[in-house]
Amino acid sequence: MENEKNGAALLRDLIREANRIVFLGGAGVSTESGIPDFRGSGGLYTERATIPPEVILSHTYFLNHTEEFYRFYREKMLFPDAKPNAAHKALAELERRGKLTAVLTQNIDGLHQAAGSKRVIELHGSVLRNHCVGCGRSYPLSFILGSSGVPLCPACGGVVKPDVVLYEEPLSENDLCDAERAIRSADLLIVGGTSLTVNPAAGLVLWFSGGKFVIINRDPTPYDGMANFVFREPIGKLLGEAVEAL
Repeated sequence: MENEKNGAALLRDLIREANRIVFLGGAGVSTESGIPDFRGSGGLYTERATIPPEVILSHTYFLNHTEEFYRFYREKMLFPDAKPNAAHKALAELERRGKLTAVLTQNIDGLHQAAGSKRVIELHGSVLRNHCVGCGRSYPLSFILGSSGVPLCPACGGVVKPDVVLYEEPLSENDLCDAERAIRSADLLIVGGTSLTVNPAAGLVLWFSGGKFVIINRDPTPYDGMANFVFREPIGKLLGEAVEAL
């Protein structure tokens, strides 16, 4: 059911009653930090382009057009100056209070950890980690930002690839299993800032079977009918006010 009246107070009460909260979030969580989303109005996937972003961000394109991949990746996917917003901070505070057991994120920006969250499962990886496909050496984001063209490993000359799950690549089985366990044990599942259209991440909500299910998203999702409460308010504002009022 959809509920917008006094949303922060209602969410606050749900959080008060819960002991094992799990949050599943997507690109909409970081839009208030200045990082554009993907499928929303004005999002990356709505831009007119000769080659669709989904193609550029695929494993095949990475292998066959590596330099073009990195041109797009540096321009559209990296936001090193972004800072955590009210949503990230509220979730970190819930974890500090012992209420939240896990953040499951489809984002690759590392802002949940920057806000102080410790238990974060990055389903799609992170731009902050990179590795050489040749020798396996690890490199920080600064290495990618400081390079031009195709970033090459100084040690062996191999391509340095972001630890980001591209299209055609599988998600980590360990991460999926950890996410499933977290959701199965939750008594409050909050899903926010995601269209819930990208699997297997979206399908994780089907593992939830106990307590209350809340969706916070600007647009309708395929799972709205399963939720106990659906909020259309900005996620940073809603979560921030709810946690502040605890």
